[in-house]
Amino acid sequence: MTDTSMAALSDTLFSVSVALYSVALVAFCAELAFGRRSGAAPRRAVSVAAAGATTGTAGGGVLLADRPSDDEDVATRRSNRWGVLALAVTVLGALAHAGVLVTRGLAADRLPWGNMYEFATAVVLVAVVAFTAFAVRSPALRHIGVFVLAPVILGLVAIGLGLYTEAAPVVAALRSYWLAIHVTAAILGFGIFLVSGIASILYLVRSRPGAEEGTGFVSRLPSAAALDRLAHRTAVFGFPIWTFAVIAGAIWAEAAWGRFWGWDPKETWSFVAWVVYAAYLHARTTAGWRGRPAAWVNVVGLVVMIFNLTFVNLVSTGLHSYAGVN
Repeated sequence: MTDTSMAALSDTLFSVSVALYSVALVAFCAELAFGRRSGAAPRRAVSVAAAGATTGTAGGGVLLADRPSDDEDVATRRSNRWGVLALAVTVLGALAHAGVLVTRGLAADRLPWGNMYEFATAVVLVAVVAFTAFAVRSPALRHIGVFVLAPVILGLVAIGLGLYTEAAPVVAALRSYWLAIHVTAAILGFGIFLVSGIASILYLVRSRPGAEEGTGFVSRLPSAAALDRLAHRTAVFGFPIWTFAVIAGAIWAEAAWGRFWGWDPKETWSFVAWVVYAAYLHARTTAGWRGRPAAWVNVVGLVVMIFNLTFVNLVSTGLHSYAGVN
């Protein structure tokens, strides 16, 4: 039996979360616009005479000291205010986003990832939470908030328009405790890989020749090293979770269909994704593949994950077709 009031609240919170993320996106844009160039040391012009008053030297002219100018001080403070506001609104959006799943689970009296709408919504939430955790720990990473929240908002809009289904009990094939184990692990792995892939894309932009000395928004991104580190750390975190998801799926397949592996399209592409991410982690430690070549492998992994979620679930036919939009 479906609780219609809880289902309606879930739908309302979905719209609220999109609205809050949109506000946060504007604030992240403002932070990026007002922020100073990454790694730049803002300097203030002071007179040598003034400097000599404290050093015992005399003279005139102008000395460039590594001190922020008044205008740069104001710009930096303004940028920080926008960044803190953006992060605070992102947290509120994530709370509303979590409420979407909680209320939907209460409405249907089950775990709220029994279909494509719920699964994709949960994946996006994991990505937002992962980004927020890193941004709180390393404030410089707030500057990639625009590039995380923009696909988050577009993804949620696409999910709401194309994958939405009414809250209802799951089909018989999913009434198993393996839903809590296998699907939860898949959601966590996918959401973390999403952040890793975005970080690698930005690393490829930031590490282009001349990008470090350039101007515009690229110069305000975190350093290439910081982006590469974020991509690697999130991939290291997500890889064992995804490995467990693949193994748990095989065990569930044996219990449900009498075989551990049958090269079903979903199984095949999940394994392909695992191989690509294993290759990325190996490439990060291999001479000649570090840096941009490894980042490209990580981007390919993200493309495979998105293909697995969209084309494999919505177009191809297989034993996992019950997880579609109907």
